[in-house]
Amino acid sequence: MTDPSVFAVLPEGRRCWAIASVFGQADRLAALHTLLGARITPADNLIYLGNFIGRGSVAATIDEMLLFRRALLAEQLDEDAGAIVYLRGSQEEMWHKLLQMQFAPNPGEVLEWMLAQGVGATLDAYNGSIGEGRTAARLGSVALSRWTNHLRAGMRATDGHDQLMSALRRAAYTRDNALLFVNAGVDPRRPLSAQRDSFWWGSREFEAMSEPYDGFRRVIRGADPRHSGIVIGDAMTSIDAGCGFGGPLMAGCFDPAGELIDLIEA
Repeated sequence: MTDPSVFAVLPEGRRCWAIASVFGQADRLAALHTLLGARITPADNLIYLGNFIGRGSVAATIDEMLLFRRALLAEQLDEDAGAIVYLRGSQEEMWHKLLQMQFAPNPGEVLEWMLAQGVGATLDAYNGSIGEGRTAARLGSVALSRWTNHLRAGMRATDGHDQLMSALRRAAYTRDNALLFVNAGVDPRRPLSAQRDSFWWGSREFEAMSEPYDGFRRVIRGADPRHSGIVIGDAMTSIDAGCGFGGPLMAGCFDPAGELIDLIEA
């Protein structure tokens, strides 16, 4: 159906645990992982719905994700094991674009916008300096290339972080096309292959969807600009209670038909 290097395909007919935007709240993620570890089974799918970096303790958050993945893999001893998938959210997309800042037509403006969105915490995690970035943006592409290469080196020097960021997918869906998991939503007017930025910025029409989108029974997202908690519509479910903005971190468990059957928060 779609490129496996862009979209993750999940085993069908089983429970899917989906974790909402974390925004670098490592302590909340560790607490949620403790609760989740007592409920998840080796056959369940696990999907991190993006925005795990930015705003908070980025390095500690990714370390916690890697440790939990290791614990789950130790229990997945047969071929029926579920998938573990990481989606690209707006924070991960910004980081990806920041590492290509030397190609931006207005790098100074782009950097300031990203900083306002919380990318500074990710810079700190990989030994990046906001001041050096601003200076490089004024000096031009050669200086920006040196700066972004320094950031890449900082990420590669942290065990497992570069590999995890390289494994991000834009969306994930079950093999039977029943459930679609995304970061911030989809534009119902476009097919899955043409969503582009809608995955991490959403669209105003998403919550109003009254019909299954592109053949999927239900679309599940983990980033809501209003942080409204659990929102269940005719063809969508949103789980975002404002983690990173003063609210708790949520994870929902969905049955093969897309019904929310369990919910945990930390």
